Amino acid sequence: MKALFDFFPLLLFFAAFKLYDIYVATAIAIVATFLQVAFIWLKYRRFEPTHIITLVVISFFGGLTLLFHDDAFIMWKPSVVNWIFAVIVLGSVLARRSVIKMLMGKQLELPDKVWHRLSIAWGLFFLAMGFLNMYVAFYYQLDLPEEVRRETWVNFKVFWLLGLTIVFSIGQMFFIAKYIDPESLEKTKQNEEVE
Repeated sequence: MKALFDFFPLLLFFAAFKLYDIYVATAIAIVATFLQVAFIWLKYRRFEPTHIITLVVISFFGGLTLLFHDDAFIMWKPSVVNWIFAVIVLGSVLARRSVIKMLMGKQLELPDKVWHRLSIAWGLFFLAMGFLNMYVAFYYQLDLPEEVRRETWVNFKVFWLLGLTIVFSIGQMFFIAKYIDPESLEKTKQNEEVE
């Protein structure tokens, strides 16, 4: 359920694009992201950092899209969000304080070298996704009409970026599976049930 909630603005963006156009879709995505962050605040009295980053970036680039009636700005948004995540994750590697470990360390006990490798892998993945988005948004199929290219980008953003992230996540699960101690996993599960 949480995963569906996380993709709520993206799903509304896609539906609005199919029913209307990129500008209505952008406005709806901005409003949906604000509602998502507000709901999280009301329910948990805290903000998810990923949602705040996404809110700021979509408000800025979406606002520019609507203000100048130029969809190039909203096409930059996935790249900028991925690059911000890449800087945070790779920066934490350089600071020797893995942000991935900070986020997942309560659920998993892994050797520091594994957290380090996970951080590097995720940082490079985010970096690559940002560049891949730029390629599809601005360089892929330049000979096609603008409307077809725009639809190709929206489909890529919704299905391919999401799909690649899911496939990469599954790959990371296989990587860490050999380092997971079943006893410590059971203790973590019991501690979560007590809380």
